[in-house]
Amino acid sequence: VQLQASGGGLVEAGGSLRLSCAASGSMFSMKGMGWYRQAPGKQRDLVAFITSGGTPTYAASVKGRCTISRDNGKNTVYLEMNSLKPEDTAVYFCYADNILGSYWGQGTQVTVSS
Repeated sequence: VQLQASGGGLVEAGGSLRLSCAASGSMFSMKGMGWYRQAPGKQRDLVAFITSGGTPTYAASVKGRCTISRDNGKNTVYLEMNSLKPEDTAVYFCYADNILGSYWGQGTQVTVSS
């Protein structure tokens, strides 16, 4: 199973970005899908997660500013990020799991300038 993330980049504080992550190579539908982020020198933390039924969970630090969604037919998860802050700067990793295991994408850099 491969997860291909895209949509990262450099944005000014207050701006928006939309991340996408497509899963391929799986014989089974993805169950949970989500996004984590890791800033330099810090651990990888959950940003947002969405179940196969569409129930989202958000980290407190992004709640109200981010929206996670998914297209089950495309095995793709999206993260819409608004009102971005410099502290949102990190490498963002997509995550997905199915009945066989869990998988990580390669990471996409998000940099928010002040």
